[in-house]
Amino acid sequence: MLEAMLTPAQRALRDEVRDLVKWVPRQLILDMDDDRVRYPRGYVAEAARRRLLGLRFPTEYGGRGLGWVDEIVALEEVGVLGTSLACLYSLPSIVGEAIVRFGSPEQKARWLPAILSGRLTVAEALTEPRGGSDFFGTTTRARREGDVYVLDGQKRFVVGAEGADLFLVYARTDPEARPHEGLSAFIVERSEAGSELRVEHVYGLMGTRGGGTGRLTFRGARVPATNLIGPENGAAAVFYQMMIPERMTSAAGALGMARAALEIAARYADRRKAFGQRIRS
Repeated sequence: MLEAMLTPAQRALRDEVRDLVKWVPRQLILDMDDDRVRYPRGYVAEAARRRLLGLRFPTEYGGRGLGWVDEIVALEEVGVLGTSLACLYSLPSIVGEAIVRFGSPEQKARWLPAILSGRLTVAEALTEPRGGSDFFGTTTRARREGDVYVLDGQKRFVVGAEGADLFLVYARTDPEARPHEGLSAFIVERSEAGSELRVEHVYGLMGTRGGGTGRLTFRGARVPATNLIGPENGAAAVFYQMMIPERMTSAAGALGMARAALEIAARYADRRKAFGQRIRS
């Protein structure tokens, strides 16, 4: 973001985030790309220690009560670290959006402080084997049995899956309803789901290794009804709201990555010679 557009407070925030970026060891990024590190939990914990997660969320839960412009400023700086670290940084904003907007007071008090302090890490489980953009074609099922829902199905390309403690999961609760009227959203706690939730590392994706991207398989995973986010069959509203931070954070991180790539190219062009002169000439 152009310097002239920033307020003094936003410049100070930018400098805070730049300090975080400088803290990240170069070797960590190399180890992530080489698949020696599959989930950098210490990085998430450090961002939390500096109170840089979930900047937009209320201070009572550990956020800073800032706006979208402030978060964009932060995300652009984090973006220079690459896709994996930028995505992991943005996940509390994405998953937290669902809790802040649609969670009950008890759910907010239970999960938001733990997420923003780094005690619990999160991931969003949306894409399925048959499609990602076709959200309303979700086939993962959740059936009510007393005070629990029983989940069966699979989610793919879940960023942060390997290290996440909590998953925001969308599942079909009314197979007879129209596609957009039969889905519900849940917070699935890894520790409670047990062996009925299987997390697999299967995606060594070029440029995004080390971010813990994996596949989730639910086989009779029992989730307390109190973990339902919003009303039953009301996940369409959650999804539409969640797409705001989903797309905004992706775009902001991409700005930082583009800036870093341009800076590297400019330095190379200043150093590389051909036909007796620097190629930037």
